[in-house]
Amino acid sequence: MTSEAALLSELIGLVYDAALDPTLWPRALEQACLFVGGSSGVLFWHDAAAEQTSALHLFNEEPTYTKLYSEKYLPLNPCYPAATFFEAGVVYGSTELVPFEEMADTRFYAEWMKPQGMVDALAANLEKGATISSVVSVRLHEKDGLADADHRRRLGLIVPHFQRAVSIGRLFDQSKAAQSALIQTLDNVTAGVFLVGPGGRLVFANVPGRAMLDEGALLTERMGVLTAAAPAAQRALRDALVVAETGNATVDGAGPIPLSAALPGRWFASVLPLTSGDRQRTGALHSAVAAVFVRKTSPASPPPLEALARLYKLTASEIRVLDAVMKVSGVKALAETLGLTQATVKTHLHNVFRKTGTTRQSELVKLIAGFEAPQPQ
Repeated sequence: MTSEAALLSELIGLVYDAALDPTLWPRALEQACLFVGGSSGVLFWHDAAAEQTSALHLFNEEPTYTKLYSEKYLPLNPCYPAATFFEAGVVYGSTELVPFEEMADTRFYAEWMKPQGMVDALAANLEKGATISSVVSVRLHEKDGLADADHRRRLGLIVPHFQRAVSIGRLFDQSKAAQSALIQTLDNVTAGVFLVGPGGRLVFANVPGRAMLDEGALLTERMGVLTAAAPAAQRALRDALVVAETGNATVDGAGPIPLSAALPGRWFASVLPLTSGDRQRTGALHSAVAAVFVRKTSPASPPPLEALARLYKLTASEIRVLDAVMKVSGVKALAETLGLTQATVKTHLHNVFRKTGTTRQSELVKLIAGFEAPQPQ
């Protein structure tokens, strides 16, 4: 039997290659399903505010049901909008949001999930905005059973690589093979991007990256070599670049490198080897062996619905009802909008009233409209 480590290594290499050759994404999703233990997979974006979605890449998904989902069943999915509240990189399951028994009572399950034999799904937000997120999802069918801890653990191992690959895929456009086009592409990326040659030699920095070098608080260029300002960060960066240069960084066990704890926000560097697969062609444009991506992560105030959900500890089903109250009025209209029975809607409404200290739908509307999330300290 192939070991888990070998399967993981092969999968991660394929994910990064797919970032540069999008035709490989279906195969990467297939390998992800094989590794996690699911039957189908999808890479998609979701806009909770506009109730829109688009499947970017699919494996073993029936096109008819994909089309039906975007055109009809998206508003009936009981996992949204609560699923958009998870921080980027956190693995979550549909039955974690909505118990299977409750899911089975919805139109969404009866008309969309059940005909496909689907019983559960694991997902992670790869990037998260106020209402829009990009998502990777592995769907489990009847033969797979409901997701368990091992399914979650396995998806958790590959999610960070999907996150980086999706970002990288926007940076490199393989249809623009000219060096000038690559430079123009990288200059329009908000993250600092550095292409590094053998021995840590800096061969290219985009505009944000050059600004970082000029400031010198995170990274500097010393004797032509990319260097981190903090000693601990420099050691980690040097080691990562050495591994990348030798071509042995298929599995990035070290993860993002913390650059500075003194500056506002949290700054991290991620190192992507350019010494294997389709990535090698991109690196060859600059004789680079690795790309270094520097980003800042800082907490942002969540939108009112998400903030209210956290404050009052609302369930995914209660969040759906609260969201729907902003669009329609009355139990009957809510039930039709959500694909639930009126009795179920009444139960969720009662719980929302109890938790928020309100008694009428009009009070809930005022609560959301007038709510301001606490600012991060």
